[in-house]
Amino acid sequence: MATSNTEYLEPSLNNIIDQKSLKMIFVGGKGGVGKTTCSCSLAVQLAKVRESVLIISTDPAHNVSDAFGQKFSKVPIKVTGFDNLYVIEMDTSDYFKSTQGDDVDLGGADQGMIKDLANAVPGIDEAIKYFEVMKLTGEYQFSVVVFDTAPTGQTLSLLSFPSTIEKGLDKIMEIKSKIAPFANQVSSMIGLESISTDLLSAKLEALLPVIKKVKELLKNPDLTTFVCVCAAEFLPLCETERLVQELTKAEIDTHNIVVNQLLFPLGSPREDLSTGCKMCDARRKVQAKYLDQIVDLYEDFHITKLPLLENEVRGVEKIKNFSENFVTPYRQQ
Repeated sequence: MATSNTEYLEPSLNNIIDQKSLKMIFVGGKGGVGKTTCSCSLAVQLAKVRESVLIISTDPAHNVSDAFGQKFSKVPIKVTGFDNLYVIEMDTSDYFKSTQGDDVDLGGADQGMIKDLANAVPGIDEAIKYFEVMKLTGEYQFSVVVFDTAPTGQTLSLLSFPSTIEKGLDKIMEIKSKIAPFANQVSSMIGLESISTDLLSAKLEALLPVIKKVKELLKNPDLTTFVCVCAAEFLPLCETERLVQELTKAEIDTHNIVVNQLLFPLGSPREDLSTGCKMCDARRKVQAKYLDQIVDLYEDFHITKLPLLENEVRGVEKIKNFSENFVTPYRQQ
């Protein structure tokens, strides 16, 4: 069974590019494996077949600007040379601060309430990312959003957030009725006006539908998928396996592995691929061993193999050229 699956699954990302129902595509993996290059390249190919494509960088490093050689910000900016490709680099360091002094639209809840809840519900600040994404995609009507994600740990935390915060808010709603009489009694004793728990309750209830909507979106394989990027090395492979397991546990679709930075020509660990460069030969042999393991582990995945090039993939034209490897398997010249 493994052999037949490995044979017919195309070694490309055409399956994602052709799936017109997809609205959110996450690209992630261990730091340093080329997530940003892959995110940008995939978005370039999607821009050929979709009306509008948005790349959102949730990685604090903001490498998308470096990749395209263009400065981006927290509002959609069109990539030079494209009519339908945009980029947002989200400032996730502190979304509670607003340079304009305006409240972030949180589906009926204001910043003050979120600030108060932040101390009570761990990770609630992550909600801002989701609300901003939902707001932006709704306003600008992007056909598909490609996420250039932070390193694996932060990404898993972000993806698990809707379920975590939903449980947290449900718990707060559950104990609200028990806390309200005590809070009002204390406030009257010290001469303060009664605390409006009904107002707080209404704002919490306004959050829940949006949280549930994001949760449903993430778990719908017709709308969301995750592309795992790795290198043919021990640590990236271990992290990829952890990522796949966590995504499966969270019921988030993933069926594509991109193996980046490979030395071509490829072979098996048992083949003599002598090129006259001892370091290159040794590296190729190590990569061949882990590539075999990747193929065995992910027999029901599309496995796309990308080359390690002599020069960096930076600038629009180089990304366009490199992106062709996502639709047509690379062949060394």
